[in-house]
Amino acid sequence: MQSNLNLYYIFYEVAKAKNISAAAKELYISQPAISKAISKLESALNTNLFVRNSRGVTLTLQGEILFEQIQNAFSCIKNGEEKLKLAGDLGMGHLSIGVSTTLCKYVLLPYLKGFAKNNPHIKVSISCQSSMETIASLENNQIDIGLIGYPQLKTGLTMLPVMDIHDTFVASPAYLNNFKLRSSLSREDLVENATFMLLDKENVTRKYVDNALASSGIELQNVMEVSNMDLLIDFAKTDLGISSVIREFVIKDIENGNLKEVKILNKTSGRQIGFAYNPSKLKENPSAALFTKFVSN
Repeated sequence: MQSNLNLYYIFYEVAKAKNISAAAKELYISQPAISKAISKLESALNTNLFVRNSRGVTLTLQGEILFEQIQNAFSCIKNGEEKLKLAGDLGMGHLSIGVSTTLCKYVLLPYLKGFAKNNPHIKVSISCQSSMETIASLENNQIDIGLIGYPQLKTGLTMLPVMDIHDTFVASPAYLNNFKLRSSLSREDLVENATFMLLDKENVTRKYVDNALASSGIELQNVMEVSNMDLLIDFAKTDLGISSVIREFVIKDIENGNLKEVKILNKTSGRQIGFAYNPSKLKENPSAALFTKFVSN
């Protein structure tokens, strides 16, 4: 097949031109060389592909069948070449990012909106997964960039910080008012009797919250685990209990009174999040390098 590819291309050009002399000019080779190539291909396929006449050549039935397939193949090659050229001219490329669902919604999307506007020809793939899975993907070179928390950074990865986040507890005014009717709003009574909603124990944010609670000597008595941050926020607004959330993600709800902060922790725990990447990966993928430059600015 590979050794005959040049023969197929010569056949393709002759079939299009319907004339050996015209095909020779197009291919910059001699007419005898073309005739020899056609004969060799006909011998390999054990069939006649052309009928010679005074004005040139015409395809036989077998030749028409072959030409239809060859035409599709070389059309695909041409389209591929044009797309490569377009990619170079317009800066087309591909960028893969790993991120948790929560960080994707509250942190990544605003960056992507601006990046896509400035670079509409770069295709972006998002893998919504846990932060631990994102780190593993980075280490295995399965993604270009990951949005994670700084303390989770592993050796060999570089971090581009974007913001600080803080853990806090919130509840709706209605829940707190109802709770106050049967108990006080002291931290001791809340810890003992209120319903607390937290992420599952394997979640990185939950681990930080558990450590902060342990450092304050606090053990929550009634805990309901929820799968993601959005549900924690919605459940708190629905008067179901006190949710452990990231303060920066509910600041508007706190400011407009939909949610109230509840003083549970002695000190609000904070940490840094940012885009992590392998420097060598950026050298291989200009789109990834372009994204980190955009974030830096």
